[in-house]
Amino acid sequence: MDLQDLRRFPDVDGPGLAASDAADRLILDEAAEYLATAPDGSIAVIDDAYGALALGSRAAGVRVHQDLVTGERALAANAATFGVTDVRSLPFGSEVVDGARVVLVRLPRSLDRLAEVAALVAATADDEVVVVAGGRIKHMSVAMNDVLREYFDRVDVSHARQKSRVLFARGPRRGHAEDRLAAWPHTQTHTDPAVTVAAHGGVFAGTRIDIGTRLLLGVLDAARPDADSIVDLACGTGVIAASLASARPSASVLATDRSATAVRSARATAELNGVGDRVRVEQADGLENVADSSQSLVVLNPPFHSDAALSTGIAHHLFADASRALAPGGELWCVWNSHLAYRGSLGRIVGPTRQIVRNAKFTVTASTKL
Repeated sequence: MDLQDLRRFPDVDGPGLAASDAADRLILDEAAEYLATAPDGSIAVIDDAYGALALGSRAAGVRVHQDLVTGERALAANAATFGVTDVRSLPFGSEVVDGARVVLVRLPRSLDRLAEVAALVAATADDEVVVVAGGRIKHMSVAMNDVLREYFDRVDVSHARQKSRVLFARGPRRGHAEDRLAAWPHTQTHTDPAVTVAAHGGVFAGTRIDIGTRLLLGVLDAARPDADSIVDLACGTGVIAASLASARPSASVLATDRSATAVRSARATAELNGVGDRVRVEQADGLENVADSSQSLVVLNPPFHSDAALSTGIAHHLFADASRALAPGGELWCVWNSHLAYRGSLGRIVGPTRQIVRNAKFTVTASTKL
């Protein structure tokens, strides 16, 4: 198997976006001696982007958790291409690492995500587990070593290769890890806007409310006040969904995100704000489960990263999905970094677009579906 033959589909593609890289190859090479002696079914993989680690391990009965539903589907497609059938995709939880002897991890950029992953592994994997976690050096920090040392007795570092490096963790501190794992999600109560935010490790902005979302929330009272069906697209922690459900008790609200971490966070946020029975949260690639011409209002704070690379492809994909789902006269209210100049794209993809508000960094627009 040549990792260069892996594909990202159905995720967005483009310059600088690859399905595998030098860090994946280094993780597999550094883990080779552990993989060779591990019993069948004792290999786990966490945060594999598109299947390079799971498929490249060539392990029998490998268990995998990927945060993005698009990554999970890419793994399935790549496995089918190479005739691999013995890979199980699982939710984030004890089942994915229970009793594991080797855990391969693609290091996340978020220290909170690493902390929650490390706590899960240390709490539930085998006492003899070896964690082999790697990434690109430009996205790594010494603080990652410190996070792993909180949950494991021993942390070692590989030599660098092709601008990548691997961390090894052994000796799980099970009792401490169990206590720390139970503390997720973290929560924070805000007064302006009045909302409590729940966040699992790695979700955008954590328990904070980012300034773009704050700007959008400040003007949403004017967004189709008569809307009976509202979608918080790319919902993150679900701050917008919970706020809209609280302000509009007669409206049905759907929050959707491709990230499992975001979905778990948004469900917890809705419950903490007393609207868990009126906010439906689902993991999906955009609005794939929403019928054409069915929505009155879609609200969006689009991501502009794909993995570690800057990309506007995700935003344009979400604009097109919103346009398809909006009923005639329905509106997409969107906040975006002003330097990205999305207004022209929104006008072409959705419909006539007007500026609602703008500050030094962000712009909020409303686009009407004709």
